[in-house]
Amino acid sequence: MVQSSPGDEKPLSVATYNIHKGVSAFNRKSVVHDLRDQLRTMRADIVFLQEVVGNNDRHRSKHADWPQLPQHEFLADQHWPVSAYGKNAVYEHGHHGNAILSRYPITRCDQVDISTNRVEQRGLLHAEIALPNHDEALHCVCVHLGLLGSSRTKQVAAVCERIAAMVPRDAPLIVAGDFNDWRRRAGDALREIELHEVFETLDGKSARSFPARLPILRLDRIYVRGLDVLDANVHRGRDWAKLSDHAALEAKLVVRKRKDLR
Repeated sequence: MVQSSPGDEKPLSVATYNIHKGVSAFNRKSVVHDLRDQLRTMRADIVFLQEVVGNNDRHRSKHADWPQLPQHEFLADQHWPVSAYGKNAVYEHGHHGNAILSRYPITRCDQVDISTNRVEQRGLLHAEIALPNHDEALHCVCVHLGLLGSSRTKQVAAVCERIAAMVPRDAPLIVAGDFNDWRRRAGDALREIELHEVFETLDGKSARSFPARLPILRLDRIYVRGLDVLDANVHRGRDWAKLSDHAALEAKLVVRKRKDLR
């Protein structure tokens, strides 16, 4: 499933995964240690994560093996030298949000609140990453959109506004995460600003990613601009399904040369 020839450019592997706060269904047990091991099997250069726990006093008191570090730091743990975290939901006993793990330096990172109501706290995490042999930064936007269609419409608009204001047209861009978009409407506005979903590019439709044990809904996405898609895969199976209610997605990409973007 090769979209274009990579030439001499080293492929970039990226992944997105809603990790369900590092606990099994109904919060029965901590799976964050197994989760860390499974993430490493992908060998991704950059990982977009959703439902990442920055702190949770209840889980820490309930689960004996709960890490002392915030989950993004625990999961990165030298395998990804750099990580960034942005709070989405804040509550009395802790907070969770989005995270980006990277093999390459993050030169700038911003968290933007895109909540549309008091019940669902949502955000986007925008990181600029310095890639080897590239003068232009790679822009990475990690999102977790709401459950209501009206909220998702407003949140996608906010993502597009952020991109228009902060991302140069000739800079490589990845927008990935949990779009909660079972009606498959969120991509319309992103396509208008020339973002393309990796599975749609290769197979004509986005990947089934939820529920993880028998994926039916196409909730998780990886959109790119200024990068060519070489391959894309959904990580399924028993070892993955016990970790989260979402499947993990991975794509191999190549950054286009600046002259090819003109």
